[in-house]
Amino acid sequence: MGRIKILVVGCGNMGTSHARAYHKLQGFEIVGLVSRTPQSRERLSDELGGLPKFGDFTEALAATNPDAVAISTYPDTHAAYVKESLEAGAHVFVEKPIALTIEEAEELVDLAKSKNRKLVVGYILRVHPAWTKFVETAQSLGKPLVMRMNLNQQSSEDQWYTHKQLMQSMSPIVDCGVHYVDIMCLMTRAKPISVSAIGARLTEEISSDMYNYGQLQVRFDDGSVGWYEAGWGPMISETAFFVKDVIGPKGCVSIVDEKKGDSDDIEGHTKTGGLILHFSELDAAGKFVKKDQLINTEDEPAIIYQMRLIV
Repeated sequence: MGRIKILVVGCGNMGTSHARAYHKLQGFEIVGLVSRTPQSRERLSDELGGLPKFGDFTEALAATNPDAVAISTYPDTHAAYVKESLEAGAHVFVEKPIALTIEEAEELVDLAKSKNRKLVVGYILRVHPAWTKFVETAQSLGKPLVMRMNLNQQSSEDQWYTHKQLMQSMSPIVDCGVHYVDIMCLMTRAKPISVSAIGARLTEEISSDMYNYGQLQVRFDDGSVGWYEAGWGPMISETAFFVKDVIGPKGCVSIVDEKKGDSDDIEGHTKTGGLILHFSELDAAGKFVKKDQLINTEDEPAIIYQMRLIV
């Protein structure tokens, strides 16, 4: 089989990471870069040896006739780009979410099946070595589990601009939360039975029906509970911006990293630095039987992408 001709759509942080990976993999040939921003596609094209560049997705799809399309654009464009790609006969990788509504997502899954094309969604944490270890360790703590997670980002300048663009269609709790609720499901291997959430609009710079801070609570059918919090903006606190903590009857495990940078450091959102495993067992005198264990993960990769197969 020859190399897979792939069209990369979106030349921001995620699109750039994907393009660099495809460029290094012998099984892929990048046939085009698509971005509405001339500077981003010019920069990435120059970096990767002068790849074809396009400002219009439909034009790029017709001109390159790719085997597959990798979509890393703003969420409100995903459904249209996925549909157009599938109808053109291409397989599709898309960053989460597939679409903004369940109805649209189901339509795209049905379309992929009817076209016999693969539709996959990026889940960055599922095969990340340190996060895999985090999940496996949490599974050893017994049931039920209490899972506490957040990813608050104190953003300014370009990052705040990007967050405001994202919030035209999606809140922080949805954009980031899909990863961590997915991790909760992996840890419990149980079915969510209820979800509740609250949010707050802390700035006049976003729409009146949008919120830039939110938190949700999930209950599972095995008695486990999970909490997730996310906020974006210049007002967000960095006091506890990266909590990843799981408690079970046998103890608890937490992601720790004393070297973690600022909350708007995208690279840092997957890094762990280490896991602290605490054992709850007590002896006859009421003292802990085992000392806490540090599981070192400093040799973890920067960013790994995993694709969840939908069709």
